[in-house]
Amino acid sequence: MKKPDEIKKIVKDKYGEIAAGNSGCGCGCGCGNESNEQIAKSIGYSEEEINSVSEANLGLGCGNPTAMGEIKEGETVLDLGSGAGFDCFLAAKMVGGSGKVIGVDMTKEMIEKAKDNAEKYGYTNVEFRPGEIEKLPIDDNSIDVVISNCVINLVPDKTKAFKEIYRVLKKGGKMYISDIVLLENLSEKEKNDEGLLAGCVGGALLKDEYLKIIEDTGFEMKGLSEDKDISKRQYQGILLESLKVEARKP
Repeated sequence: MKKPDEIKKIVKDKYGEIAAGNSGCGCGCGCGNESNEQIAKSIGYSEEEINSVSEANLGLGCGNPTAMGEIKEGETVLDLGSGAGFDCFLAAKMVGGSGKVIGVDMTKEMIEKAKDNAEKYGYTNVEFRPGEIEKLPIDDNSIDVVISNCVINLVPDKTKAFKEIYRVLKKGGKMYISDIVLLENLSEKEKNDEGLLAGCVGGALLKDEYLKIIEDTGFEMKGLSEDKDISKRQYQGILLESLKVEARKP
């Protein structure tokens, strides 16, 4: 089994390539013929959302966390694994000038791309910070809403990740997460495959194990929905699904 530092390097290298435009392969197995726009539409984004910040849509993700729940004006939103800033910019419109959106990503190239996009589109209520989800550069009890799109599966220590989310959320704060979970165990070969690790599969957990970590952290589960068809669309039939989770810090 690969060590956590090895996994992080694989993920950083791959998403650094994507940010630089040298690879179009992120979440999914192999590179299909679908455009970034087609992928975004298939996982729940509207044409209006896609066109509003097209350079920030890299065709990554497995859902649309900004559409899962109500993000209100004036709130502080944290996006985990913010990439080129796509979900951050959508959330920024929802929170308005009195609110704030913080994107955290461990890939330097993604942070730079996101900052460039923010400047180009004039988003002054968005900030991007380098950092890891297992050790967030965010104060305790400072966030109203956490969103994340197909990123927790890339984190070696999911328990630590959800504890960090719990720490930074205010009391009553919510998280809206789309993520890949497994419906059957992978082989050891698959778990160590670099393409599957970077493609949101190799590091994914079984669905029940994933949900138990969230509950054991102390969250109140508010809602769940599933997209099983994504297995055929993006993952060559591997038994997995995109799980959408809404949870609250009591």
